[in-house]
Amino acid sequence: MKHLTLASLILSLGCAAPLSAGVPEAVQDHALPAVQSFAVQARALAVNAAADCTAAAVIPSYHNAFDAWLGLAHLGFGPLETDGRALTIAFWPDKRGMVASTVARLVADQDAAVADAGEFAQVSIAGRGLFALERLLFDPEYAGYGREDYSCRLVAAIAGDLDQMAGAIAADWSDEAAALLSAGEEGNTRYLNDAEAAQRLYTALLAGLEFVADQRLGRPLGTFDRPRPERAEARRSDRSLRNVTLSISALSDLAQALSTAPTPVTDQAFADALDEARALDDPIFDGVSDPSGRLRVEILQQRVQAIRTAVSAEIGAQLGVGTGFNSADGD
Repeated sequence: MKHLTLASLILSLGCAAPLSAGVPEAVQDHALPAVQSFAVQARALAVNAAADCTAAAVIPSYHNAFDAWLGLAHLGFGPLETDGRALTIAFWPDKRGMVASTVARLVADQDAAVADAGEFAQVSIAGRGLFALERLLFDPEYAGYGREDYSCRLVAAIAGDLDQMAGAIAADWSDEAAALLSAGEEGNTRYLNDAEAAQRLYTALLAGLEFVADQRLGRPLGTFDRPRPERAEARRSDRSLRNVTLSISALSDLAQALSTAPTPVTDQAFADALDEARALDDPIFDGVSDPSGRLRVEILQQRVQAIRTAVSAEIGAQLGVGTGFNSADGD
């Protein structure tokens, strides 16, 4: 398939052949801008870290890159699957503490891979990406490093690696977008008809909602007898609730783009969940250890689950996706 830049692809969308309503909008208005935003913020992170790799200097760019990633992370197919990029960028859940052990080993060994981008790309994925960077920037064991310390060079290497992955994702997404937009056309072996393209995006929407409910909220909730606030995503950087809110917002954007008719129940469900998240004054879900605080997080989880039900009933029906469809399936 002919390779197009993101910019040229966006310009050409108005001339694309007719597709299932919703697919062009989801590609043009949601996916491509999210890809571009992450590429821009990852580049800024790398440039800033190269200029000054101390924690205080890098943290603002880190947050911007993580925010941008959450606008894209749910589109976990195709370019994000290639070479395990999604897991490398965001190695979470980390059930075995691999980020901690890998970062500790890199620092203890003064691993020379930080001096070469190609070599660093071969480092364990637990030692790369946003969560390895989070540990270096926010964990008291590392965060006080100086400009001449190995940890500073490691921060710059991780930032540069993220920039390279973001650029590769952007390049590959131009081809992915072209494939989605030409579904069913001669030579398109990726999407044999319009329904397959729509189903791919619908899968991403449902799977994203499932991940928010079951992982971003479910893991810190644990059980009533054993809440696990320490399992909250990006806890060290105080991003746990922020990640949930940004993810819901991004998924709402995808739902609006993908829908082919009014979706009042879905729209209200998203609004209810976002209102609940924005009213929750518990940035790292410490409150799950207290009955009243736990109830608030459970209500938020229920709101997200209600979105998934609404999406299935309204958008799934519009796209002709059956009720037996499994959101974990790739196609």
